[in-house]
Amino acid sequence: MTTNLYAPPKAHLADILQHEAAPALWNPGAAASWSVLFSPVFGAFLHMKNWQALGESEKAAGAKKWIAIYIVTIVGFALAGAFLPNDTAIPAILRLCGFGLLLAWYYASGKPQVDFVKARYGKDYPRKGWAQPLIIALGVVIGFVFLIGALVGVLAVVLRRS
Repeated sequence: MTTNLYAPPKAHLADILQHEAAPALWNPGAAASWSVLFSPVFGAFLHMKNWQALGESEKAAGAKKWIAIYIVTIVGFALAGAFLPNDTAIPAILRLCGFGLLLAWYYASGKPQVDFVKARYGKDYPRKGWAQPLIIALGVVIGFVFLIGALVGVLAVVLRRS
């Protein structure tokens, strides 16, 4: 057996499973990064779908809990911002709480998936495309803004009449 002295170096990576067929996944790190713009609901949903593709149903259920927590929080913050007194400190506090929740989601749920996929497959796994989830996320954000605006408008009319 001859060795090629000019071949690139090879390393045995025991922590990466070379022979396991990887399912198509959204890049969990990118999903977490997009969550800064579209909220952790976006990242948690994609992570939930990734966990399901990986056959990790308990972890998928955990991601689903984060989706519910953050939806309730977003609606609560939107209503609080609309009905609390017009004070400059209140929006800043709400943004700080939202950012804190983003960090909590990332370190409790997002980063573990990034680490899991990296340890199991490295960078060698089939990737799902981003066009569809990003277009849907943009539509949801626009719809949410219109929904909250309509809700606040209706509630303002009702409160003026009473």
